[in-house]
Amino acid sequence: MTTRQLDNIDKSILRALQQDASLSQRELADKVGLSQNSCWRRLTRLREDGVITGQTVRLDMQAVGLDLTVFAMVRTRHHSAEWLERFRKSVLAIDNVIDFFRIAGDYDYMIKIVARDMNDFDRVYQRLIKENELEAVTSYIAMEAIADSRNVPA
Repeated sequence: MTTRQLDNIDKSILRALQQDASLSQRELADKVGLSQNSCWRRLTRLREDGVITGQTVRLDMQAVGLDLTVFAMVRTRHHSAEWLERFRKSVLAIDNVIDFFRIAGDYDYMIKIVARDMNDFDRVYQRLIKENELEAVTSYIAMEAIADSRNVPA
């Protein structure tokens, strides 16, 4: 990714797309006050520079039957690059894992898991501990998503 300064128009494009990635090029250009060609050039540059890394659709978790959100905090004694690569692959192979971070503090990793119910989560948990040598796993059940999938400030 190329690091470069974003001007106000670039930031307007990014904010508009985060609100609604389905905007047509014409709608986006109108929204940010550019011609379609100028907007297309900026959009292309933002993609080429790695500022825009893809487009996705946000799903309502309950509407697709995923009523449980769990944050699993993981501590390990292993810190080699080889162990991390095996751990990374095993965690990312679990479809229920939607976010995965290496963190600083009392734990080494934080994994956001979505599941249908507690039994579904337990299946994920059992797979996680079976495939990886972990020192500790502490799970926190989310009661309510107050702010989930917020836009990145641009």
